[in-house]
Amino acid sequence: MSIQRMHRLRAVFVALMLAITVPAALAVTPDEVLDDPALEARARQISSGLRCLVCQNQSIDDSDAPLAHDLRVLVRERLVAGDTDEEVIAFIVDRYGEYVLLSPKLSRHTFLLWLAPAGFLLAGGLLALLLFRRNAARSGSPAPLSDEEKARIAALLDEHDRQGGGSGAV
Repeated sequence: MSIQRMHRLRAVFVALMLAITVPAALAVTPDEVLDDPALEARARQISSGLRCLVCQNQSIDDSDAPLAHDLRVLVRERLVAGDTDEEVIAFIVDRYGEYVLLSPKLSRHTFLLWLAPAGFLLAGGLLALLLFRRNAARSGSPAPLSDEEKARIAALLDEHDRQGGGSGAV
């Protein structure tokens, strides 16, 4: 691989990484950022685990939705008021329900949610195994011919030869 091609690939890689990370960084507006870097880091950590209720598969830290903005501000307000990370998360969950968590806690309400992927994987594996075994049983070698079947084939070939059927090969 030439050096120019390596440089082009590196440039494409850097561009892709920027395209992926820059929109997330732009979601948090400058007026939201806290002056205390430690509190801001905690706010980012909490926000990255909370689901945007409008976008549904984005964290509030990654979303430009007005509701996500309000939730980011609320998280920061609670941190400035002295709440712990757990208290902030509990406050948001009490207000919006467990659905707001990107990674819901294992509980009786979310038990099926956590076990469903493993269950589907297990069911798919069992189905594949059953289909493989059935297919292998069907495509196995046929049973050997019985003496009666061999005699019948020999009789048919003899009859074919007597009728002038050619070389005798079937």
